[in-house]
Amino acid sequence: MADDIILETRNLRREFGALVAVNNVSVRVKAGSFHSIIGPNGAGKTTFFNLLSGTLKPTAGQVFFKGKEITHLPVHRAVHLGIGRSFQITNLFPNLTVMENIRLACQAMGRDNFRLFRSHRAFRQYEERAWEIMGKVGLQDKALMLARALPHGDQRKLELGMILAPDPQLLLLDEPTAGMASEQVPELIALIREIQTSGKKTIILVEHNMNVVMRVSDTITVMHYGEVLAEGTPAEISANETVQKAYLGALYE
Repeated sequence: MADDIILETRNLRREFGALVAVNNVSVRVKAGSFHSIIGPNGAGKTTFFNLLSGTLKPTAGQVFFKGKEITHLPVHRAVHLGIGRSFQITNLFPNLTVMENIRLACQAMGRDNFRLFRSHRAFRQYEERAWEIMGKVGLQDKALMLARALPHGDQRKLELGMILAPDPQLLLLDEPTAGMASEQVPELIALIREIQTSGKKTIILVEHNMNVVMRVSDTITVMHYGEVLAEGTPAEISANETVQKAYLGALYE
């Protein structure tokens, strides 16, 4: 595997009975890039994403991270390797504060990960890390608010902060703008872009908002019926007639 490739899939396949949701997909993601995965509904994007993160195991094929095969690695082991993942639905502790959510995410990566309910005063290093992360995602002034009381956009920021707790090299972001008001989207995307560039991180994004995808992506992979239909820069994808037909539902007309 080339040194600049941080994640690679080889002939990745996932079957659900007679349904082939992902069909022999091979993708290579460059380190430090912003790589988006798009496609019409039912294209297999979410299944493919779940295979990357280890949430699902493939029927066949392999996944490599930094040259090491992680195909059957448990999700928690993938986190320790440097892979962070978000979900379409926010994945928070709603009755804990912003600080507590992020501190627990930090603590889970340390040697105190099985002692989650000790006083926070016993874990000064995790609290300091939590304040650092809250500064990065713009939530320091809401540190003592309960997660459930946050506006949806801030809940997305909090989830991003929890993903950043172990300082991952690769972030898998699944529909981060889902459910957000349109005026909130630019701020979140700018935040994600800043995290990527300042931290030299690699981001793989699944997103329906094409304006977002075309603005931030270095590379776009288009899926259709579980297969890779096209791959290229935003300009190349925008000009691809086959991709345009797929989105219009006329691929096989």
